[in-house]
Amino acid sequence: MKQKVVIRVSMDNQEKCRSKALKIAVSVSGVESVALQGPEKDQILVIGEIDAVYLATLLRKNVGHSEIVSVGPAEQKKEEEKKDANVNKKEVTMMTPLYYTTYPYGSTHYPVYDVVPNHEPSCSIM
Repeated sequence: MKQKVVIRVSMDNQEKCRSKALKIAVSVSGVESVALQGPEKDQILVIGEIDAVYLATLLRKNVGHSEIVSVGPAEQKKEEEKKDANVNKKEVTMMTPLYYTTYPYGSTHYPVYDVVPNHEPSCSIM
C-alpha cells in the first residue's frame, strides 16, 4: 500500500543537507517520489511503499535530527484514472488490401496491406 510520509529534518547547512537528505530518501527501496515542502523547505515528502521509521532513522544518522510529521495513504489523482480510461479505448480500423501480389509460378494471390499509424500526439502538451 502506498504511503505519503512527511518527515521534518533539521538542516544546518541548507543546500548541502537538502541534497544529502534527498539522496538518502531516494536510495530507500519502494520510494516513488520525493519532494521538499514547508515554508523553510525543511520537510521531506516521500510517496511509496516504504518504512517511515527506517527512513527517519537513516536521515537522523546521516543528516541531523529528524521527526515524522505525518503518515497516511497516498492520494490517487483523478487525471491518472482518466488517462487509464482513454488508453483502454483504442480505435480498431479495418484495413483493406492495397493490391494483390502473385508469385510467378503459381496462381495464388496474397494481399498486401498498408498499416495506417494512429496520428495521436505522443506528448500530452501538444
